[in-house]
Amino acid sequence: MKSLHKNVFGRIKSWVHLHHTATFALAGTGVVLAAGLVAFVLLFQAPQATPATTVVTKKPTPSPPPIYYSPLTGEKVPDEASTQAAVTGIMIENSPDARPQSGLKPAGVVFEAIAEGGITRFLALYQQAKPQLIGPVRSVRLYYVDWVAPFQASVAHIGGSKFALNEVRNGKYRDIDQFFNAGSYWRATDRYAPHNVYTSFERLDALNQKKGYTTSVFTAWPRRDGAPAKTPTATSIDVKISGPLYNSHYDYDATSNTYKRFEGGAPHNDREAGQITPSVVIVMDTTMNLIFEDGYREQITTTGSGRARIFQDGTITEATWTKKDRGSQISFTSADGKEIPLVRGQTWITAVPANQGGGVVWK
Repeated sequence: MKSLHKNVFGRIKSWVHLHHTATFALAGTGVVLAAGLVAFVLLFQAPQATPATTVVTKKPTPSPPPIYYSPLTGEKVPDEASTQAAVTGIMIENSPDARPQSGLKPAGVVFEAIAEGGITRFLALYQQAKPQLIGPVRSVRLYYVDWVAPFQASVAHIGGSKFALNEVRNGKYRDIDQFFNAGSYWRATDRYAPHNVYTSFERLDALNQKKGYTTSVFTAWPRRDGAPAKTPTATSIDVKISGPLYNSHYDYDATSNTYKRFEGGAPHNDREAGQITPSVVIVMDTTMNLIFEDGYREQITTTGSGRARIFQDGTITEATWTKKDRGSQISFTSADGKEIPLVRGQTWITAVPANQGGGVVWK
């Protein structure tokens, strides 16, 4: 009986052992299967998208467009080509019979000096401005040739003194004398000769184009923006040149920052454009003497140096004018030898015969 009991107990123990072994085996198999499944999923699942990185590109700040200025007046011009536009100088009469003149107000630079017998005459220079009526046109003198030479300008005139014509016709200048280009000038019927010759830039531009005078390159004066002075020092200017008919006066106008020009006791008007109002008035002392050419002619010293007074922004600046030779540009310097910047706009330069009582006073 004990033997039977022991045998049964042994079988039961063996069965239990086998059961546990099978259970562990199955559990192990499950672990292996689970691991394989995980590996399969990891291996074959779709790749996760990498989050996109936003790249912010900073746009470069555009450079401001270039600004171009006329070398004659310092005023803005539309493009670089305009800075080399051809310059034309025109001799304009100033006897009472020639007044009011046409085309003076828009000129960029005007040189004023005595031509003969105390009568003044103007050399008016143009670059961007193109008035269609200019005159009366008259003859040239040698000192006007000296002033025009540095601007590489055409010279419009009707004949001239002997020395002036010898110089301007020597092949070094852009001479557009009416004597040889009559079609570019005409005589008006509302005035009598010799005070009635006129021209226009329609005709002069065509003549310059035909002759190949299409650009001008020259040394420009330094320029600056203008602004009325807080404390003006010169608002009334009297320029003595020769006599009452030719002496000039200027009243400073702070609103426009210009100088209203008077002559012979009356406003100096351009017949078409109204009162002449330069931005800068320069009075330069010169020496004037009579010399013999084709008769006795006035001669003004244009080279060397001398005293000058510059009026701009309602102020007066003492200066020195200097011109080395005929081809050199005239300059205006301060006591330290530096060139004085001129306000943009028309510059009116009067050469007064200091050795004959010419001068300027202001208040």
